[in-house]
Amino acid sequence: MTTRPHTAMILAAGLATRMRPLTNATAKPLLTLGGRTLIDHALDHLAAEGVAKVVVNAFWQADKIVSHLTHRPPPPKTIAIRETTLLDTGGGVRNVRQQLGPDPFFVINGDAFWLNGPTPALRRLASALRDDVDVVLLVHRTFQVHAETGMGDFAVSQLGKPRRRREREVVPYIFAGASLMRPSLLEGMPDGPFSLNRVWDRAMEAGRIRAVVHDGIWFHLSTPADLAEAEHVLEARITGDLRWPWR
Repeated sequence: MTTRPHTAMILAAGLATRMRPLTNATAKPLLTLGGRTLIDHALDHLAAEGVAKVVVNAFWQADKIVSHLTHRPPPPKTIAIRETTLLDTGGGVRNVRQQLGPDPFFVINGDAFWLNGPTPALRRLASALRDDVDVVLLVHRTFQVHAETGMGDFAVSQLGKPRRRREREVVPYIFAGASLMRPSLLEGMPDGPFSLNRVWDRAMEAGRIRAVVHDGIWFHLSTPADLAEAEHVLEARITGDLRWPWR
C-alpha cells in the first residue's frame, strides 16, 4: 500500500553564499525560475500530492520568507519557523518534529527544482516507502546535470539501495533535494546543528534506505550561472510545454 504523506518540511534557512550576489538581500528559495519562486514550485508539487501542512524553517532573510508565505494562499497550509541559530539540515528537521507529526513526511530543499516524468517524483518516493524502509531519497543522473557536481553522491544497486561514494570513486547519482522519511530516524539524534547525512547513514547501516532515480528533468541550482542556465533552458522550451502548473 502506498504511503500518502500529509506533512512536509522545506529547508529554507541556508545562507546561500555561492548564489551571491543574488542572495545578498533575499533568501535563495525566493529566487525566481520560470516566473515563479523556487519555494512556490516546491509547495505546488507538495499540494499536488495532497500534502496539507508544510513547515518551513527560516534564518537568512527570514522576514522575507515569512512575508512571502503569509501572502501565499493554501493549499498547503504553511508554518514558518524562525531559527535563532543555524541548525543545519538534520537539526532543522529535528527542531520541528512535533509539528510534522508521527507519520512519514517529505523533506524538500528550498532550492530544489524539478519537472516530473511520467509519474510525479513525490508519488514515486511514497511508493518506495515500504515496511522495511525508513527513508527514500530522490537522486538524479549526474551526467544529465548542466552544472558542476563533483564526482557524484551515490551508487545505487539494482534493488534501489544507495551507497556513498568511496574515496577517489566517481558515482553516477547526485541527491536531488527531496526525500521521504519516518520520524523514528530522528530518535537519539543530538540537539543543535547536525546534517541529515547522519540520519541517512544510520538508515544505510540498517539496510533501511532506498533511492528513486528521477525520470524527469532536474536542475542543480548552486550559483547565479546555474540559475541563468536553467532559465535559458526553460525559455528555449527545450523541456517542452511550459504551461503552469507543470505536471
